Amino acid sequence: MKLHTACVVVVTILAAGISSNADAQTQGGASPAASCNLPHASGVAQERLVSGQRERGYRLFVPPGYDGRTRLPLVFDLHGSGGSSAGQARNSGFEAIAERERFAVATLDAENARWNVPVADGRPDDVAYVSDVIDHVAARVCIDPSRVYATGFSGGGRMSSLLGCRLNDRIAAIAPVSALRWPGPCTGRSVPVLTFHGLADPQNPYDGKAPGRGAEWLESVPDALAAWAKHDGCDPKVILEDPPGPLSTMRYAGCRDAEVRMIRIDGLGHTWAKNEVDATAAIWAFFSQYALKAR
Repeated sequence: MKLHTACVVVVTILAAGISSNADAQTQGGASPAASCNLPHASGVAQERLVSGQRERGYRLFVPPGYDGRTRLPLVFDLHGSGGSSAGQARNSGFEAIAERERFAVATLDAENARWNVPVADGRPDDVAYVSDVIDHVAARVCIDPSRVYATGFSGGGRMSSLLGCRLNDRIAAIAPVSALRWPGPCTGRSVPVLTFHGLADPQNPYDGKAPGRGAEWLESVPDALAAWAKHDGCDPKVILEDPPGPLSTMRYAGCRDAEVRMIRIDGLGHTWAKNEVDATAAIWAFFSQYALKAR
């Protein structure tokens, strides 16, 4: 029954999308991809780079059968506050799907395990860090610069929200889990958004207004979704699809070249959804519909 529910949600997301993977929706941003020849071993590698005069690291997964010439999509998978790249890789299981669907995964590490979001002076510029990692990966692996995506859990979800706002010329779509935010004002192109949230989440409450935790925790998840819908030019009225069972969908129609959708899970706490719905598979199904338009 749980597997059937997960498949239904994935099919629903694909059916509601603007286009299929074979004819991915394009949006302004990426430059045309020239041919490349970058041999790289498959599997997991620990990479190092300097970003903002700080030494940073990340976990890079390249799928088996990579031939050094075929351009791969790239998914950023960001851990929650207090987490790590290794822990997030285990939690999301993105590398298993990447092996099957043939894309690369960059699982990053925040400095002191906490992303600089909301942005504070004196802390690392994590938006620049992600941009630098895109360049670092692209110098080692043939990636498709029009098909770079960002997801993450909890604090990593808040960070992927920030990337959708500040780096949407390089990030084609975002899918925060248990942490959607509207880090506006945001400029630039419409950003496809898919998010998952448990209605019983005590850490990042669905209705916001977490007492004693500062302005960051006042915004509700529906309010954040509505702000993204406004940015994307969607119709202002939200559509709630609430069939029997633990899953319901909140979405907006009429968006400019994008989809804005939330999968709500009744009774789920602060966790990456797996049993009620395979969030990882659904996120990849969503991402695979979108690509940036060549400039």
